[in-house]
Amino acid sequence: MTSASPAIAIEQPVITCDVLVIGSGAGGLSAAVTAAWHGLKVVVAEKEAVFGGTTAWSGGWMWTPLNPLARRAGIVEAIDAPKTYLQHVLGNNFDEARVNGFLEAAPAMVAFFEDKTALQFEAGNRICDTYGTVPGAGTGGRSVIAAPYDARHLDTLVDRLRQPLRETSFLGMTIQAGPDLAAFMNLTRSPRALAHVVRRFCRHMVDLALHRRGMQLRNGLALVGRLLRSAADLGVELRHASPAIRLLVEDGAVRGAVLGTPNGEVEVRASRGVVLAAGGFPHDASRRVGLFPADDQHLTLAVPSATGDGLRLGESAGGVVDTSLAASGAWCPVSIVHFPDGTTGRFPHIIERGKPGIIGVLANGRRFCNEGNGYHDYVAAMLAAVPIGQEVASWLVCTHSFQRRYGLGIARPTPLPVGPYIKSGYIKAGRTISELASRCGIDPTELERTIATYNEHAKKGADPEFGRGSTPYNRLQGDAAQTPNPCVAPIEQGPFYAVKVVPGSFGTFAGLKTDSCARVLDEGGAPISGLYAAGTDMASVMGGHYPAGGINLGPAMTFGFIAGRHLAGIASSQ
Repeated sequence: MTSASPAIAIEQPVITCDVLVIGSGAGGLSAAVTAAWHGLKVVVAEKEAVFGGTTAWSGGWMWTPLNPLARRAGIVEAIDAPKTYLQHVLGNNFDEARVNGFLEAAPAMVAFFEDKTALQFEAGNRICDTYGTVPGAGTGGRSVIAAPYDARHLDTLVDRLRQPLRETSFLGMTIQAGPDLAAFMNLTRSPRALAHVVRRFCRHMVDLALHRRGMQLRNGLALVGRLLRSAADLGVELRHASPAIRLLVEDGAVRGAVLGTPNGEVEVRASRGVVLAAGGFPHDASRRVGLFPADDQHLTLAVPSATGDGLRLGESAGGVVDTSLAASGAWCPVSIVHFPDGTTGRFPHIIERGKPGIIGVLANGRRFCNEGNGYHDYVAAMLAAVPIGQEVASWLVCTHSFQRRYGLGIARPTPLPVGPYIKSGYIKAGRTISELASRCGIDPTELERTIATYNEHAKKGADPEFGRGSTPYNRLQGDAAQTPNPCVAPIEQGPFYAVKVVPGSFGTFAGLKTDSCARVLDEGGAPISGLYAAGTDMASVMGGHYPAGGINLGPAMTFGFIAGRHLAGIASSQ
């Protein structure tokens, strides 16, 4: 099929359309594509010069229970299972109407995009929910990810696609969790893995030479790329460098917005309504105060342009921001990276914490949680354990051999060298535990005692203090080759390494109050005519909890889909 070229935006005093979408991440593009497919004229306004928002920097996984890929694989469950799970995890933050709306629409969303658009998926049928002992927890079949995508299919749109996050890519090449990542982790152990890595790397080098960027899109970039292609195919007008300045409100209904452009302000009149999907408020310092614990130390992984525009626009039309969630942000432990060119980065610690032979300790030298649990839980435990007034930080401690096998933060495993990271101070090293502790500012006596106690049990594959390896999620994050517990191994033979991690986030959970149709609600709980929210501009349906990987993008795509259908006048049951 010959792909269509993207619609060209020509400046004019007033632009008319049916739907205006503010933001170009997963939630915004999902709404735009859905509305356009149902025959509506759609304009997408992106604040930055590139499309994709924080979605482009994400891992790309979407939590979508009951999805058709799982069903085709023979994983069939009733809606009561994930609903029961969410009831137990979310507790007082469980919103039955919105949860039902999400769970009912998620399978339809996946089927719609798979059948009608350029967005195709791969299944995550082995991915477990985080809390495996909770009733209704899933052990697979609830996750999907966008299939890898060749950016050449984007034509000129590729020039407006956000580049990958430097810290989590390798020379601009994104690596996808699952078989792709496993191949990179085992390239020195398996000829098949080595062949895979060589093929990918050589192709990437060719792409850099020809296109000056990686063209084999994976993770969040694949999701954005496929959504952009779908939007362009449907005639969606994609406007970059067009921040929304104010909403147009007439007789209590939202009827468009004024956009800023390099050529001045442009009025966009949207007869059906506006969807706010501008990325939440992770970089809005004033709103974060009081909502983010240890806010002055917090480092977000969201794109810099996510400064709360959508929330302010929503409030200007009578919307209300819900701050009653269990947590206002999607926490993640991060380490600070100082690059040779003088710039500073932030690395999210997702993978290595669950591997056998590493522990997390505070400055007092003591462990404080099950390190293999979810990244949100690790930060929540750290925030709770550090005494008030002290720096909120912890250290991930391991051996040289662990780092060579699994990596440690941005310091990749064999065959890449670790020396530069020790020299730069990113990794602290010591011949003994006491020496390592002194270099990190950790209590040496307590750290020695902690590791001795941990090792005593680890030799038997046990962790009685925190239960590493006690859930399917833990075991999936571990290393099956390590027996009897894939998550536990002694920390015995030096040299010893440590990297400092601090509180960070992928984005925000607090957002505009919405109903099950993604309509923004006013102070009295009534929907504001013509105003919708999706992604992190809407308060998370998960209530500030993190029950599974992909609970940001899954609801973002689903509520964007719901908003697009509602704007087109389609009832949720159709």
